[in-house]
Amino acid sequence: MSNINRINVGKRLSDMAVHNGVAYLAGQVADDTTQDITGQTGQILAVIDKLLAVAGTDKTRILMAQIFVANMKEFDGMNKAWDAWVAEANAPPRATIEARLAGADYKVEIVVTAAV
Repeated sequence: MSNINRINVGKRLSDMAVHNGVAYLAGQVADDTTQDITGQTGQILAVIDKLLAVAGTDKTRILMAQIFVANMKEFDGMNKAWDAWVAEANAPPRATIEARLAGADYKVEIVVTAAV
């Protein structure tokens, strides 16, 4: 049986688990919720880059992204940050869903799974 490596383990959740060559990230949200959706998305993508690096991988190896936005009217703002970040010729499969997020100030939450 192969090991499961959990990163940034808290009482309720871990930021990431790595198992059998796959990194599973928890939903990431912005630290600075005063920013608009473009700013919040940029913050989240920077954290995703850092977590993937800890696992020994990067955004070119993302297998799937799930994006939750609080208001689909802000979809274009989220895509502005995403399009500037996503690896050219390596855009992963992605789903974007409107959802009520855990905090009223959160505008976006992103979950990714990546090959290591």
